[in-house]
Amino acid sequence: MLSLKHVAKSNAFLSRLAIVISTSQSLSSSLSLYPHFYYTASFRSNQNTHFLPASTDFLASSFKDWFKLHNNQLLDRIFGILGAQVDDDLPSRRAADLALSQLGLRLSESFVLEVLAYGSDVLSCLKFFDWAGRQPGFHHTRATFYAIFKILSKAKLMSLMLDFLHNYKTQRYFHRVRFHDTLVMGYAVAGKPDIALQVFGRMRFQGLDLTSFAYHVLLNALVEESCFDSVEVILKQIQMRGLEDGITHSITVKNYCKQNRLDEAEAFLRGLMSEGRELDGHGVSRLVDALCKSNEFEKAGKLVEEFRESGMVPMENAYGVWMRDLAQAGKLDGALEFLRSKKSMEGYVPEVFRYNVLLCRLLRENRLEEMCDLLMEMKEGQISPDKVTMNAALCFFCKAGMVDVALKLYNLRFEFGLSLNSMAYNYLINTLCGDGSIDEAYRVLKNSIDQGYFPGRKMFSVLADALCREGKLDKMKELLMVALQRDLMPSTYTFDRFISALCKARRVEDGYLIHGELNRMNQVTTMNTYFNLIHGFNESKRGDIAAGLLIEMQERGHTPTRALFRAVIRCLCDMENPEKQFYKLLEIQLSHHEPNCELYNFFIDGAGHAKRPELAREVFEMMRRSGVEPNRSSHILMLQSYLKSERISDALNFFTDLRQRRKIGGKLYNAMVVGLCKVNRVDIALDLFREMRDYKIVPSIECYEFLIQLLCSSKKYDTAINLINDLETFGRLVTSFIGNVLLFHSLKTQELYETWIRLREVQDESSYGTSMLGLLVGAFSGRVTVSQHIDNLEELIEKCFPLDTYTYNLLLRRLSRRDMDLACELFNRMCKRGYEPNRWTYDILVHGFLKRGKKAEAGRWLEEMLQNGFDPTEGTLHLMSI
Repeated sequence: MLSLKHVAKSNAFLSRLAIVISTSQSLSSSLSLYPHFYYTASFRSNQNTHFLPASTDFLASSFKDWFKLHNNQLLDRIFGILGAQVDDDLPSRRAADLALSQLGLRLSESFVLEVLAYGSDVLSCLKFFDWAGRQPGFHHTRATFYAIFKILSKAKLMSLMLDFLHNYKTQRYFHRVRFHDTLVMGYAVAGKPDIALQVFGRMRFQGLDLTSFAYHVLLNALVEESCFDSVEVILKQIQMRGLEDGITHSITVKNYCKQNRLDEAEAFLRGLMSEGRELDGHGVSRLVDALCKSNEFEKAGKLVEEFRESGMVPMENAYGVWMRDLAQAGKLDGALEFLRSKKSMEGYVPEVFRYNVLLCRLLRENRLEEMCDLLMEMKEGQISPDKVTMNAALCFFCKAGMVDVALKLYNLRFEFGLSLNSMAYNYLINTLCGDGSIDEAYRVLKNSIDQGYFPGRKMFSVLADALCREGKLDKMKELLMVALQRDLMPSTYTFDRFISALCKARRVEDGYLIHGELNRMNQVTTMNTYFNLIHGFNESKRGDIAAGLLIEMQERGHTPTRALFRAVIRCLCDMENPEKQFYKLLEIQLSHHEPNCELYNFFIDGAGHAKRPELAREVFEMMRRSGVEPNRSSHILMLQSYLKSERISDALNFFTDLRQRRKIGGKLYNAMVVGLCKVNRVDIALDLFREMRDYKIVPSIECYEFLIQLLCSSKKYDTAINLINDLETFGRLVTSFIGNVLLFHSLKTQELYETWIRLREVQDESSYGTSMLGLLVGAFSGRVTVSQHIDNLEELIEKCFPLDTYTYNLLLRRLSRRDMDLACELFNRMCKRGYEPNRWTYDILVHGFLKRGKKAEAGRWLEEMLQNGFDPTEGTLHLMSI
């Protein structure tokens, strides 16, 4: 089924298609068999309704029947046999010859020309040409030779064509046609008019001459290659021999146009018309095309109408060229209007390839309604579609949001001989990826590879991204190997995405192998990929490989962050012989880089986080011995390394030693206070805090936050409130963190509010801000009655400190104790204001509904919670099990 985002668009087109199909006499009876299709398709485009599977099957079947008009089972069998033949394998060739012979083909010039015109594979056409020439009773003609020459020329296989001509004499059927004529035509079509003229000269020397057909092939080639002097010579030869006809006139006009002598071309055509000479329409077409290429559309349009009114020229080809040039110049409305006008007034029906130009342009400009109308016009008119038409229709269904129809037609493609082109493959794969049908997209790609097509870099990235996103990593690995075998180098982003996905799936070794392949191909791995690989090996406790990658990324020009160094060092310290691994990495870094403070600090920081303060101290001393003076960051990191390991006395001794040797600034004090709070030593932290205040050092906001949090957790509310007052003396505002701490403890106990009131009673005055904060604490404690309205609660908080998601969670917790409707209202308001709900947000709501026995509501919120990737807490799980 289609995703919701495609439903409106797909229903609109289904309705449009249903109306056209239902009015067709040949399909009206079939429609009655699919009432579900007609009912669903009749919905307006704004209906949020999926169309039923029956509609998809019916529409695909209807278009399949139309596409079968193109199908020629006999020709498909011929090219199926030729396509299965292995080029240089003699048994395979003999098997193909036998299979073709068993078809009982009646070879004739017209049949061979039909087969060659039908084929899209040059090599298969060559194989058939060779096979036909070896069959008893059939001899190739100048027309069949010219056809194969045109096929080779169109495919730009000039070297193959020249080899073909060079080996021409060795073929057993060369005496059956005019030998020199064939050579002249071959070299002319191959873009070698000089050689063709040489052969022609030898013919004339031997008293031989060209046929009319060969003369015109040579003349046309000389025009194509801009050999204008020679054109005049050959043209005179044609006129002298009385071979001049409509083809000659058409090539003459082409000659004028090629030289941009458009006025002369027009005068030539008018002269022919005034003399009543033969005109086949191609000359008019060439002039119309040349005028359009010169941006003289108005003149070209008038010329078309003038020649039409004369009644002396068949205009079908000129009409087609005019529409094509209008469309290609972006004048699509003019082309469509011209088609409608000529169809209604003259009954003009373009050839299928003319329709294709309009279809492809409409598709490109995303004018899907008009493309739908044009497709249905062709279908209703029983115009036999070709492969371009079918591919365009497939792209239309993808773009119109009906990928199910496109996929069904793709699956039925062998029934009507559809071979997808690159555009159709790209549309289908891209749409399937966007619709979440990744397995189908991958299947289509694998089939396309079997057909010799492989997507470009952009489409490869789309599918690769989808495979990685869905965790289909084995398929992604197979896709990557196929790409490399075909010398297609995916983008750096694709490699990065794949390696990241492998690391996320705990397949870091596979990611490392891909990374190795990149290195062998001299492709620079991105910094993000190195991060993912190093993180993956750290999680796998392979610090040695992580350290190697760290060094490698530096050699490749990337600069690791402190956090990355820290992670690698922590992993090394968890391995066997941690000191050896640690110093080995340090030694390599010092040998590769100029020793400096930052480098040593990375190792002090890493050792501290690994809770190896002795290693950190050794690096610190090594730095001093090497003549690098430790900076303030070095001292802070050294202090933190002691504190993280709860070696308080070592930290204090280090701090005292620093204080004795030089003046200590606020950053070192702040580091000590925060570090002590983190290891729950609030008493020492408070002493240092007071010492800061005595020295007139302003503590950081982080100091206040950690101290107030720890004091509240220890129920030392009086000291915490005094710190809030102290904060105000510096004119600093209460932060969201501090405010949330106070609200959290207010919800747990009334003791915080009681302490607040007691301290306020002994003070002479209080600031407005702190008074409001006290009122808020009282409201959350249940000691102060305030309105339950959400707006009032939010406004009260905003007067005290900025709200964040944690604040809303506290509000939700308070409201969920009394009124779940108000809690849901707050949730909606929170989302509208741009705050992102987290795990606790959903858990509070689920828990609240469960507490009130509303399991259905709780289940709905739980489903939304799980969809957003969050799991309920143990307390909520316990309630669910009751």
